[in-house]
Amino acid sequence: MRTDLFDYQLPDELIAQRPAERRDRSRMLVLDRISGKCTFREFADISDYLEAGDLLVSNNTKVMRSRLYGRKNGIAEGAHFEALLLNPHPAGEKVANTRYQAMLKPGKRALPGTRVKLLDFAGLLQNDAPCFTVIERLDDGTFVVEFDTADQESVQEKFGHIPLPPYIKRGDEGSDFERYQTIFAKVSGAVAAPTAGLHFTGDVLEKLSAKGVKRTEVTLHVGAGTFKPVSEENILDHKMHTERFELSAEAAEQINATRKAGKKVVAVGTTTVRTLESCADESGMVHPRSGATNIFLYPPYRPRAVDMLITNFHLPKSTLLMLVSCFADREKVLNAYAEAIKEKMRFYSYGDCMLFK
Repeated sequence: MRTDLFDYQLPDELIAQRPAERRDRSRMLVLDRISGKCTFREFADISDYLEAGDLLVSNNTKVMRSRLYGRKNGIAEGAHFEALLLNPHPAGEKVANTRYQAMLKPGKRALPGTRVKLLDFAGLLQNDAPCFTVIERLDDGTFVVEFDTADQESVQEKFGHIPLPPYIKRGDEGSDFERYQTIFAKVSGAVAAPTAGLHFTGDVLEKLSAKGVKRTEVTLHVGAGTFKPVSEENILDHKMHTERFELSAEAAEQINATRKAGKKVVAVGTTTVRTLESCADESGMVHPRSGATNIFLYPPYRPRAVDMLITNFHLPKSTLLMLVSCFADREKVLNAYAEAIKEKMRFYSYGDCMLFK
């Protein structure tokens, strides 16, 4: 299947640079998967589309303050480095939590042994700031870095920045610490938000609960690979990134009970879909699992464990646009995107959303 079948043109002004004033006041395009009809609502109306006994499944990953800035050798004239922490790295006999896999800029200057002292949130050098040392460059172009402290929570609290995606053309601000986390965020480990969850508020969850909609959670730590475009002409040649996940026995039991009762499993975001479909058998029943998944979902695959999907709009030629095209015919999805553009809806992480019903 050709990658260019999933292309579309988006005006730059529709890429949301900031979140909506209120989370649940973002707009929602409702796509009827059978007819292809598009309806435009506010996200606060989501409860109109769910029924008693349906199960809302969200991703409880929490975005790390994983973007760090520093100066080589801790001097003001030293080379400036930017690090994006990806995953804890096996450290052998070293103290746990000191080694990470990271992306570094400029990579050409990040030679083994390079020592970088972190800048605080204001961009200043502090005498007591922690340092990291470049250990090695990996085959995929990322690096292993080792910190001089195991207290990563403190490092990120004092020196870390929220890793806003590259299409947001501004630096992170204090408000992003709250707005780029979902209401479900509990388990730290993501370098990007599961953005469909950004629209939910306590009020929305109360309305759903009052209607008899049940809830459960999974964990999938969103990796930097989520932004990697598909550059190959044939999507089958694309090497899918890997992300860590967990589906608990309790959540699996709730999902299976919902399916057996003939009710709908409603996934909040593509990360939830990736988790559930990684754990589903041919009948659509899911089994508790944890580990890493590189599942790549594209048409003509049809989801086994998920009945409805809430999701933001995705980049052209992206694996996520291919994934959502498993929920409705590709032509209907691209037509819905065209309608969203006509309506001047806001796209990507801080933008509006879709409901596949």
